Amino acid sequence: MGETTSILHLSWLYWGLVIAYAITIISIIGVVLSENRNPLKSLAWITVLMMFPIGGIILYIFFGRSIKNKHMISRRNKRRLQQSFSPKDLSNVPPLVDDTDAQLIELGQSMCDAHYIPGNEIEIFHNGTDKFESLLRDITKAHSYIHLQYYIFEDDTLGNRIKDALIERARAGVKVRVIYDHIGSFRVNSRFFQQMLKEGIEAHPFFRVAFPPFATRINWRNHRKLCVIDGNIGYIGGMNIADRYINGGTFARWRDTHMRITGPGVAALQYSFAVDWSFMGNELLKIPFDFTPYKGSDSAGVQLLTSGPTSEWSNVAMLMLKAIGNAKKRVYIQTPYFLPTESLLRSLQAAALAKVDVRVMIPRRSDSSILTYASRSYIMECLRAGIKIYLYNAGMLHCKTMMIDDQFSAIGSANIDFRSFEHNFEATMFIYSRQANAELTRQFLEDQSESERVNASIWRNRPKTEKAKESILRLLSPIL
Repeated sequence: MGETTSILHLSWLYWGLVIAYAITIISIIGVVLSENRNPLKSLAWITVLMMFPIGGIILYIFFGRSIKNKHMISRRNKRRLQQSFSPKDLSNVPPLVDDTDAQLIELGQSMCDAHYIPGNEIEIFHNGTDKFESLLRDITKAHSYIHLQYYIFEDDTLGNRIKDALIERARAGVKVRVIYDHIGSFRVNSRFFQQMLKEGIEAHPFFRVAFPPFATRINWRNHRKLCVIDGNIGYIGGMNIADRYINGGTFARWRDTHMRITGPGVAALQYSFAVDWSFMGNELLKIPFDFTPYKGSDSAGVQLLTSGPTSEWSNVAMLMLKAIGNAKKRVYIQTPYFLPTESLLRSLQAAALAKVDVRVMIPRRSDSSILTYASRSYIMECLRAGIKIYLYNAGMLHCKTMMIDDQFSAIGSANIDFRSFEHNFEATMFIYSRQANAELTRQFLEDQSESERVNASIWRNRPKTEKAKESILRLLSPIL
């Protein structure tokens, strides 16, 4: 009798767990369906949950959840920021745009209130040595405040040079605020940032990954790389704070692009930093925006677009799509990882089939072998449409640049991949300037001379084992 009772108890326990488990799976599938995502992505998650229930639930908790339309900043604080962030003093500055660019500007304004700001002086850096020497010079001259935000802030030679410069300014009474991504800087010993805190620097990780909110934060990363000094000097681009951006690390060279901006466009960087600072639970920064225009003959118009998993629209991707669709002569792109969304791939193919000169440059070998193989899985589709693919041979190509026709360019933190467009907090500066476009195009062609153009027939006949690796890793591209 006792044995029978034990069996019944185990049976009830077993079926209870099965029912609870089934309810959990069905509930998660219901959440996936209710979010009305891309049908292919929803179907992929449902398939994973049905075929691998335990692993599927874990993967979904870490990588499948959405925080779209979550407010980065309260409506009240947003109004307060927007009241002071209005480039009203620039009505007498020539817009420097044609009708095509005006459409892009209107799109950015409609999606995320991204103002077009004329009257800026910009300097473009193509290597880490020049960029960081310039940044350090500007930091040492700061007299009011420094706002620094980087995905990676390493505890190495360069990281300590910048840390020491920030500490010296903090001791001199300059207000220093630092945002670093917790995942991007995860390997850095906490003592590195604690030393900053002891010296009066407000240094905070974005989305600290810790229990219990571990699973809700690990997939969302602040990938932005920008700095604002005294409200009149700004930096934005693809370079993190790490020695490899200067010495190449394990590569012969590390090619990257960053820009320095002076003029009213710095206010857009300041606004972006203020929103992120508030999102982390800090006080709203009450710092006036400076809209004094630069009036040189090489004056550039800029428009900063930020995007992230909380955005209603994929802001950076949408503006890129529109710009590619508007292209009449050429589209040049440099990206370390090429895992385009379906819409972006089709846009590039359509441009190439319409006889626009479309060129995409990626590294032959990147700092991630997984992403290298996944990126290569898209090459044949590009070649069939007439897109020219170049593999950079001289080292690691980490640039995130786009040049379209003769005036439109982009420099920022967003890669051409799913993660940048859907999961990361990114910032890209869109530039309306013939001089900037010409400089970036010149560098692209110089990099092209150190690259190999992919031949379709040779690429088609590469080893089957390579094709298999690429195809398998492509399946993971939405979460890589």
